[in-house]
Amino acid sequence: MCGAIAARSVARIALPSRLPPSLRSHTRRTRPAQRHSEPSPRGFGGETPYSLRVSGAEDETQALWREYRRTRDERLRQRLILTYAPLVKYVAGRIGSGLPAHVDDEDLVSYGLLGLIGAIERYDPDRDTKFETYAIARIKGSIIDELRAMDWVPRSVRSRARDIERAIAELESKLGRAPNDEEIARQIGLTEPELEDSLTEISRTSIAALDELWTVSPGGDQIALIDTIEDTQGPDPESALADTELREAVAESISRLPEREKLVITLYYYEELTLREIGDVLGVTESRVSQLHTKAILRLKARLSGAPARASVE
Repeated sequence: MCGAIAARSVARIALPSRLPPSLRSHTRRTRPAQRHSEPSPRGFGGETPYSLRVSGAEDETQALWREYRRTRDERLRQRLILTYAPLVKYVAGRIGSGLPAHVDDEDLVSYGLLGLIGAIERYDPDRDTKFETYAIARIKGSIIDELRAMDWVPRSVRSRARDIERAIAELESKLGRAPNDEEIARQIGLTEPELEDSLTEISRTSIAALDELWTVSPGGDQIALIDTIEDTQGPDPESALADTELREAVAESISRLPEREKLVITLYYYEELTLREIGDVLGVTESRVSQLHTKAILRLKARLSGAPARASVE
């Protein structure tokens, strides 16, 4: 009875891959829609999302503890894990509410379950300490240890950031305005150059998840941060349109040139012939080809700029 009720209570808790397969089979992985502050479990006796709501199960749980301490049976340990697993969800929710969005809730639950397993293995029911009180400390410590192990930012930088943040809040409350750098440095016992160095180090630790969703306006659509980054290698729609229009204007102006000038432009720019070779094709001298080319260019410039062509048509 107790095991079945406990299994339903942890149906939404993700277990780490290091747990036995028989224990993982009782659960399925889901991700909450959003983090929120969790209410206290109130010793598992109140009406909370993480209460076990097991009527008259305290004696059975104590008997389960005594039997486990005596035999160290693996199945009994799994029953204890399932019984107290909601504690992990509670602690992970409290810690996760103050973490960046890129920290996965399921990871926090997995880290916390390792702490719960350690607490079950080390807990002595004969001591005058409730298991819930002991386990919460162990679960929280396990989660924090794993987060620190993954954190690439030195703890000294994190500590200095908290000191500066606290100093700014205290000065704003005291002065009624935003403090300047000199006042902040004096408050935390630094010189202004040292404060600037600290701010530079802290700025390098600021990261953001590119797939994190941001709300543009209240009640508006959400967009990912990556969708707001300019693609400098991609085509610019405005430039592409201007280039297309220019090409069309040049082509239309060339089509309106006199036949010989049009032929010179075509042979020179499209066929890449030299002036001498064009002269051989047209049966004229190289200097004459140069004159035709110059007249064509001037005529095109005049038409593209909107001015009337000054060159006479041959």
